[in-house]
Parts: sequence; structure tokens; C-alpha cells
Amino acid sequence: MSNIVTVIPVRMASTRLPNKPLLDINGKSLLERVYENVKKTVPGDIFVAAGDQVIVDACAKFGAKAVLTDPALPSGTDRIAAALKEIDPEGKYDIVVNFQGDAVNVDPAVNNELIAMIERTGCDIATVGMVFDKEKDIAEASNVKIVMGLREGEEEGRCLYFSRAAVPFIRNPEKCANKDFYHHIGIYVYRAESLKRFVELPVGVLETREGLEQLRALENGMYIRAKLVSELTLDKNAPADIDTPEDLAEARKWIK
Repeated sequence: MSNIVTVIPVRMASTRLPNKPLLDINGKSLLERVYENVKKTVPGDIFVAAGDQVIVDACAKFGAKAVLTDPALPSGTDRIAAALKEIDPEGKYDIVVNFQGDAVNVDPAVNNELIAMIERTGCDIATVGMVFDKEKDIAEASNVKIVMGLREGEEEGRCLYFSRAAVPFIRNPEKCANKDFYHHIGIYVYRAESLKRFVELPVGVLETREGLEQLRALENGMYIRAKLVSELTLDKNAPADIDTPEDLAEARKWIK
């Protein structure tokens, strides 16, 4: 049985939605609602990796354990790795779940499938994909594509590449049984040792070109595996996460 810890990286800096983690959604802050969702769904311990003291103070009020991390850290991955050093100096945790602090309507149960996938396959990093249902979305550079060699009926596989381009190119559609394109969803579960190794690696060449940090892992021979899911949200009416004032207004309508 693996020792599991979920770390929620949170910082106050948000250009589109100031003070986002502590904004109220019908009587509870965004962060508190995310924490509660994780606590009742994912096994193991939970910590908030906070980029600001005000977040640590807020966590204390609703009973969450929080670790103050350097606000200048470049990514959520670096933040959870920094928090893990303080939380677990003896290395007791085997698996680390990275759950985003604004993912108020993402079902944390997907992480249980990723935990099981790591335990079963030994992959370094487990993540999530969805089949694109609209062809026009495939060409959008903001929609990251996963390249996986999945046969008909397969729901998970090794990630060979991630790209903002529309890949793979299908040269002979009439000979290709599976013509699906896979949309990468930025949910990650790591083997603890793999996370520690990842943040020590130099920034990759392909990572710099595409602006995708997961390519650093692939460039260094790490094994990333993705699980296809059809649904990620707890309430189909509400936004999965909160990025804009409009998202916040919608969340307040549906999340009680």
C-alpha cells in the first residue's frame, strides 16, 4: 500500500482575478472548497503549498495544514516539490498528487485512478487526457495534444510526446482504425522520487520551444502515462476551475 500525499499549490498573484484563492463562493473560500473536495475523496494526507502568509493563515482557520513556500517559484510543480522537502524530509511518501488550488469543480476521484495506474505500471508521472469532440479545437495552440499509440478500445497508454500543434498527422486515414486526437488535461500524480528528480533537471530544449514543462521529463527518459476520461467535473453546469470573474459568477450560481 502506497503512502500518498496530496499537495495543493496556491498563490495570491493572479492578474485576471486578484486574491483568487480566498474569494468567497457561497460562504466558503475557493481554496476551502477545493480542500474539502480532496479530503473526502483522495486517500492519504493533504497539505497546501502556499506562496503567501495570508493563505497559511486562512488554512489554519478551516483546519488545513499549510507550508509557506517561496512566492518566486516558477511553477506549481516547483511549489509542491519545495513543500514536499519540508513536509517529508525522511521520504515516507511514495506518491504525490498535485491538485490545483482553483480546480473547485474538478472531481478529485480522477486522481485515485492515476494513483492506481502508477502502482500498476511503475510510471514516473500519471496524467489525464480527453478525446477532442470538436475538430476545430484540435488546431488551437492553447489546447495541448498528447501523442499516444492507442488502439480501438484502449483507455490509457504511454505518452510519446505533447504538443501545441495538431499531432499526430494522419497520412492515410483510410488505413487508420483510430483517428482520435487527445486533449491533455493538466492533472498530475507523481512518484515522489520522480518529482524530486524532475525539478532538479535543467529546462529542456523542447520544453522551451513548446512552453510545456512535461517535455522536460520526456527529454530525460521519464515515463509519463495518461488515462483517458470522459468527464472531469462534479457539476456539469459549473466551470471546472476559476480563472476569470465570469467563472467565479458561474461557480456561485451552481456550487453550494
